[in-house]
Amino acid sequence: MTRKIGIIGMGNVGAACAHYIVAGGFVDDLVLIDKNEKKVKADALDFEDAMANLPYHTNIFVNDYSQLDDADVIISAVGHIKLIGGDHPNRFGELKPTGDDVKEVAAKIKQTKFHGIMVVISNPNDVMTSMYQQVLGFPKERVIGTGTLLDSARMKRAVGKAFKVDPRSVSGHNLGEHGNSQFTAWSTVKVMDQPILKLAKDDGLDLDKINEDVRMGGFTVFDGKGYTNYGISTAAVRLSLAILNDARIELPVSNFREEYGVYLSYPAIVGREGILKQLQLDLPQEELDKLQYSADYIKKNLK
Repeated sequence: MTRKIGIIGMGNVGAACAHYIVAGGFVDDLVLIDKNEKKVKADALDFEDAMANLPYHTNIFVNDYSQLDDADVIISAVGHIKLIGGDHPNRFGELKPTGDDVKEVAAKIKQTKFHGIMVVISNPNDVMTSMYQQVLGFPKERVIGTGTLLDSARMKRAVGKAFKVDPRSVSGHNLGEHGNSQFTAWSTVKVMDQPILKLAKDDGLDLDKINEDVRMGGFTVFDGKGYTNYGISTAAVRLSLAILNDARIELPVSNFREEYGVYLSYPAIVGREGILKQLQLDLPQEELDKLQYSADYIKKNLK
């Protein structure tokens, strides 16, 4: 069976996704779509030039929406990241222009025979994921945002450094909006299977400081180079591969939660059909309150 992914939006993030996919040999066919035809054609040629030095071959198609008919996954990387900066950085700075782009892209996808899973990187992520679902009319479990999969990775990086261990030795989740109202659910976090709340108390570790590092991590990267791409592209490809491989893995991604009436990040089991099962965490009241605040913030901006 041919494995096929489409990427719409070939800016810094979309191009990083494409490079990871081509270099890893994850698919047979890759569809690249962007309004800047000169740029996307150049990317395609650049990838083809790389293939003689790779152990894999990937068929690449450019700006052809009909090639999405039999795609397994479409990754939306459209966005206007330069609008999120300033004295008070916020991903909702992209809301209007990216929302307009998403509506246009979703309408074009709707004209194809695509019936796979939509993976959304575009920001503000939870709102854009909701917008794609509404325009496409897909079941909610088939439209997924990368959400706090990246924020959770940033948390694991920060906690790993604090305890001088590999980030993969840290487990746990960041929840809520992929944005300023997200938070680290410390009740879920363990370091080498030891609860961080106990370890932090014993070591005198300031968890609030780590949480702020995580919350502002994307903006720190943005301030340094004007965009973010490696962390988010890796998260998006990981999510896409979980779908392609029917991995049935637990991931903190943006999925529609009925109890909050909105897309937000909360752990779910992801596989070939998208969100296979929504999990239920046993959170303390303080974290439940933070999650409700984040949900309310998303809903307010969704209107």
